[in-house]
Amino acid sequence: MSVRGVLHVHCAPPALCPHIEWAVAGVLGVPVSMTWVDQPASPGSMRAELQWNGSPGAAGAMTSALASWNLLRFEVTEDASPGCDAVRYSCTPALGTFSAVISASGDIMIGENRLRAAMALAASAVSSASASSGSVTSSGSVTSSASVTAGGRAEAGNPPDGPDGRGLRDIRDLHGPRHPALGGSLEAELSLLLGDPWDAELEPFRRAGDGAPVRWLNATG
Repeated sequence: MSVRGVLHVHCAPPALCPHIEWAVAGVLGVPVSMTWVDQPASPGSMRAELQWNGSPGAAGAMTSALASWNLLRFEVTEDASPGCDAVRYSCTPALGTFSAVISASGDIMIGENRLRAAMALAASAVSSASASSGSVTSSGSVTSSASVTAGGRAEAGNPPDGPDGRGLRDIRDLHGPRHPALGGSLEAELSLLLGDPWDAELEPFRRAGDGAPVRWLNATG
C-alpha cells in the first residue's frame, strides 16, 4: 500500500540540506535530491519541497528524523489511507512538534479525549488560581487551600490525575515552559490543540515559499 504526502522544509541551515536528504532517503528507501532555494524570510537559510509516495506512517518517521536536530522549520503531510487518517506534522525549534488529524475538507479534527483533557487543564488553572489567592473568612482572616508536601513544597489545588498520583499542576509544570498556553484558559487550550502557535510562527515562511520548486519522489516497495 502506498500513500502520498508532501514535505515542506520552510527554513534550514545550508549545512543541513544534504543531511535532510539523507534522512528522508532513509525513510523512503530511495535516493533523495531536493531543489534548494533561498528563504527570503530568513536570509542565509534554505527551503525546499518534496512530494513523495511511500508507506503509511512515513510522514511520522520523517518528522522524528528531522525534528531531532531542533534546527529546522518544516511540515510534513500524509494523505489518508485504508485504516489511517490524513495527518499533518509541524515543527519549529522553539515550539517542538505539533501533529493533527486532517479531514477530507482540510479541517483539523480533535478527538474527544483531547478535548476533555483541555477542559480539565483549563478548569484546574482556574481552581489553582483561586486556591493560591486564598479566601477571606467571616472573621477577616485569609485562608488558603494550599498544603505542604513531605518535601516542604506548597501545593495549591493539585488534584491527582491517574493511578500514579500525578496532578494537573505537575502536567503544567512539565510542559508549560515549552508551551506557554498549556494550563491557561479554555481558549488558550483549544488554540494549542488547533496548532495556532505553530501556524503563527510558520506563516511568514510559508508565504515566502510560494512558488518554490517541487520535486516528485516515489518510494520503493
